[in-house]
Formats: sequence, C-alpha cells, structure tokens
Amino acid sequence: METSYQNIHQDLIDRCRLGDRKAQTELYRLFYKGMYNVALRLVGNPADAEDVMQEAFLNAFRKIDTYQGKVSFGAWLKRIVINRSLDYLKKRRVKFEEVNERSAGSEDEDSAYHEPDVKMIISAIQSLPDGYRVVLSLHLIEGYDHEEISQILNISNSASRTQYMRARNKLKELLRNRELYIYN
Repeated sequence: METSYQNIHQDLIDRCRLGDRKAQTELYRLFYKGMYNVALRLVGNPADAEDVMQEAFLNAFRKIDTYQGKVSFGAWLKRIVINRSLDYLKKRRVKFEEVNERSAGSEDEDSAYHEPDVKMIISAIQSLPDGYRVVLSLHLIEGYDHEEISQILNISNSASRTQYMRARNKLKELLRNRELYIYN
C-alpha cells in the first residue's frame, strides 16, 4: 500500500492546479530561498542559479498536476530544481570522471589546521570544478547517497564515490591554502 504525504501546502497546490497566480506567488515565496540555495550549490554562480530556479518553478507550475503527494511538495520541487541544475551543467558539458578508486586518494588524509569559517567554506565549495561541486553538494548538503547520485547523474556508483573523495580532498586543499593566505 502506498502512502501519501500530508502536505501542509495542499490548499495552495490545489489553487495552483486551477491556475491561481496568487497561489503560485505564495508557493514561490515560501520555497524561493531554499530552492535558490540548492541551485546555487550545484551551478556555482548566482545569476545562473537564479535562471535555473526560475525555470524550475515555471516547470513545476506547468506540471503541478503530476504532483501526487507521495513526498512533500518541497522534496518534489527540490528534485525539479536539481534536474534543471544538472541540465544547465550538461549544456556547459560538465564531465563526471570515471576513475580508479586507488588513484583518488584516501578519505582519511587529514592534517591539523584551523577551522575555516562558513564564508570560507562556501567560497571554497563554489570554486570547486563543476563535477566535484555537484557530487559534493548532492551528497553532503542534499543528503543523497551514492546510489541515488549515480542514478541522477547517470554515472557508476564507483564514479560517484571517487568524485566525492576527490572533491573532499580538493576542498581540504583549498581551505588549507586559503587559511595559509589569511594567517600569513
């Protein structure tokens, strides 16, 4: 038996299905910031994230009849934003590497250094190569496991794990370098 998700925004969703622009505006207002942040983490550029998010909302409102209530509206919308972000990256021809896991480096490589602040971390994540940033964001921030990431990106589970390890290592390197610059 399939269960439905009790959606607290069902009234707005029902009104959107009827073409109510005020309901669309209200849903947009409720979900704008979170969806923008998802797009920004994936595409890495504020203007591009804004474009991706706008497309995602337009797509969601056009296809709102397909929302079946099996997950929260926010989760459904987030998946649309992620898909639009990935479409954008594909247009830019972002490649997700398939590499030998032994050449990827160890996840346990850690050296002692000062804790970077949040702005430094966000900046370092935004400066990662697109493929690294996407996998890192989907796994660490959006909470997808490697099996889900491999399906979303159409890559192997091994490639997802390797890309993630490389992204982590590159992020650590960037943070170390920025920290050395700040403290010197």
